[in-house]
Amino acid sequence: MPNTWTLPEADEPAVRRLAQLVALKIRAGDTLALHGDLGAGKTTFARALIRAMLGDDEAEVPSPTFALVQTYETPRLRLAHIDLYRLSDENEALELGIADLAENGAVLIEWPERAPSLLGGDRLDITLTESGGGDLRDVAVEARGTWEARLARLRDISEFLSAHGVPETATVSYLQGDASPRAYARTVRGAQSLILMDWPPQPDGPPIKGGLPYSRIAHLAEGTAAFESVGLLLASAGLVTPAIHAADHARGLMLIGDLGDRVFGVEVGKGTDLETMWAAATDTLVATRALDAKRIRDWNAAEGRASPVQTYDRGAYEIETTLLPDWYWPLVFGAPIADDVRRAFDAAWAPVLDRLMADPNRTIVLRDYHSPNLLYMPERDGAAHNTVGIIDFQDALIGHPAFDLVSLLQDARLEVAPDIEGRLYDRYVTAVQARHANFDEAAFRYAYAALGAQRNTKILGIFARLWKRDGKPHYLRHIPRIWRYLERDLAHPDLADLARWYDRHFSGEIRAKAPLP
Repeated sequence: MPNTWTLPEADEPAVRRLAQLVALKIRAGDTLALHGDLGAGKTTFARALIRAMLGDDEAEVPSPTFALVQTYETPRLRLAHIDLYRLSDENEALELGIADLAENGAVLIEWPERAPSLLGGDRLDITLTESGGGDLRDVAVEARGTWEARLARLRDISEFLSAHGVPETATVSYLQGDASPRAYARTVRGAQSLILMDWPPQPDGPPIKGGLPYSRIAHLAEGTAAFESVGLLLASAGLVTPAIHAADHARGLMLIGDLGDRVFGVEVGKGTDLETMWAAATDTLVATRALDAKRIRDWNAAEGRASPVQTYDRGAYEIETTLLPDWYWPLVFGAPIADDVRRAFDAAWAPVLDRLMADPNRTIVLRDYHSPNLLYMPERDGAAHNTVGIIDFQDALIGHPAFDLVSLLQDARLEVAPDIEGRLYDRYVTAVQARHANFDEAAFRYAYAALGAQRNTKILGIFARLWKRDGKPHYLRHIPRIWRYLERDLAHPDLADLARWYDRHFSGEIRAKAPLP
């Protein structure tokens, strides 16, 4: 039996809100079937959905009654709005190419009962009927296929927003996420602009080592409680993180503060000077050193934190580096890595990890401190580190501070030129030396190179996995850049043995081009 959600006596804002929520979860291959008599409110729903997909509340949305099909190229997919009212024979619908439209995007069909055989399996049936002869509508939504789980999630979101005072008149608009299971939307409550974080609890993956899944070995956060806990820790050191306005950790939903749209990567595309922003982010990392291991452990102990910050241990480093032989190697060579080659890989990394684990430098490590997760906020008053907002930190660990610096200065998503990297590295070192007289720059430089090699090795595997497992090929275009960074790291003289393994197995030709999806 299909999953059903009913909205009795829904007014026009409620119908629009339903359309905006559906727009959050729509995917290529979906069919949305709108049922109802003339004047039942199908047009209200359709226009709200299309405007939500376009990200434009004022977009012109003409009725397709005479054209039959109206297509929209939205930021996420192609959406076809189809009206079958004028068709008298289902065979006429075949000429519209509905099946092809659905295969290459999503379709929104009015009067779908005139061509029932063309409706897809992943479908929402939305029926609107007049209620009491006024402006109210009874709305029934039935989900089929993969929409069943998605509709259940939308009900959770709707209940959460209502429970925490977000009015039905407030727009809920999709925000582009990254490669994580989290999804985001922007809304308002009174004068507050808020971000909805949608992060349903994730089941553990299959055990891969010692009976544990990858997420446990790599110490990845398992829910919104970690976001709240680490965010409060960072804020205690004066860093800029989103305020927590409401949370339902059991369902994985939060309303957090809106830090704006000036994401580093977007700002670079608009012409904002890269080095200026990255310098501010470098200064922020100097400030994070105040969160040393003792302060973090004291924080963990206070009030029995539900999501304590763990340690970046050897097991986490190892499982991350093995993403290269597990995922990138077979993508490039079309076959699993040979046992002797894997053993040589592990042997080359062992002394590097030995030396990193022996280094006593330990502070907060945010792990994903790079352009998609940083916002430029030059309008803020105060110290330089207060001009950067941080929005992704739930996977933070106690580890070596060089990790976040190399994450920033060797950004996986866009090119940071070697001269800029060098100047900002020196900026960081100079600032730390001014605060810590016993700072060992030679040891830090080694850690920077070794952790850069470790992180870039991991990223090669992650981008390959995003394509092969998750069907996201667009990350492959970054791989030549990752190799350029990795070559910079492996140039450190103390990494010569490790560099020889990479040189032996990955030619310059392989490094210079993205694998074909």
